[in-house]
Amino acid sequence: MNQEQLDRIKNGDGFLAALDQSGGSTPKALEVYGIYQDDYASDDEMFHLVHEMRTRMMTSPAFTGERILGAILFKETMERQVEGKDTADYLWEEKHIVPFLKVDSGLAEESGGVQLMKPMPDIDVLLERATQKHIFGTKMRSVIHRLEPDGIKAVVNQQFEIARLIMKHGLVPIIEPEVSIAATGKGKIETMLQQEIAAKLNTLEDDKLVMLKLTLPEQDNLYSSLAAHPNVIRIVALSGGYSQEEAVRRLSRNTTMIASFSRALSEGLSVHQTDGEFSKVLNNSVQTIYEASRTE
Repeated sequence: MNQEQLDRIKNGDGFLAALDQSGGSTPKALEVYGIYQDDYASDDEMFHLVHEMRTRMMTSPAFTGERILGAILFKETMERQVEGKDTADYLWEEKHIVPFLKVDSGLAEESGGVQLMKPMPDIDVLLERATQKHIFGTKMRSVIHRLEPDGIKAVVNQQFEIARLIMKHGLVPIIEPEVSIAATGKGKIETMLQQEIAAKLNTLEDDKLVMLKLTLPEQDNLYSSLAAHPNVIRIVALSGGYSQEEAVRRLSRNTTMIASFSRALSEGLSVHQTDGEFSKVLNNSVQTIYEASRTE
């Protein structure tokens, strides 16, 4: 584990940029950016176009370590280059931004009020590749839709089971049991989730470090006790479909969380903008999210 990167993530001011849209969510991300499915004829072309979009963000003067602590990448992005360097190396060496990798294979069908992660038979191979590519940590997502205790427990159990495997490879896992913003009884779900996570954290050995990525809660600072847990480096918040305005408003009220936004970060960006226009919109978003993420 890179100690300088660990110190930066644990103590730095800023937020994580989520650039990890996968194969299933890439078409929608491109459409919001102004590129439609008729504009490409294959997955290879699609991934090339989304890498161009991400490269445009990463190379923008607005995208630097002064306000952005880390960036979460999709595996296709990890395997590509930015300005002649592997993406993770470019982020750290040129921007001083810590690289993370999305490692889950997507969501299973809903059962018991939740969507667990699909099986990951090649996870060890991917984690070994991540270490070779100088990745610091990983991210994996499940979703909770309803207040069903057995389902919530199953999500947390699966997340921590995979997290232990990730830590064996020397990487820091970001555990992401998302609560749908459309869930009925969202506040009650979050209270139960907080209790389940706390119980699992208490089973970790002293040297095992994790991060948490959680939906912005109905009860402000609900997760403060988790943020103070000795095994937790940081808690980051997902925007979860909230507009940038609403996500920032909620984040500013949760003083122990920083942002890890995807849609809220890229809101307003377009392939049709000049580089100057693009960077201006991105800079405004970065500044807004940075200010809401400050914990002082």
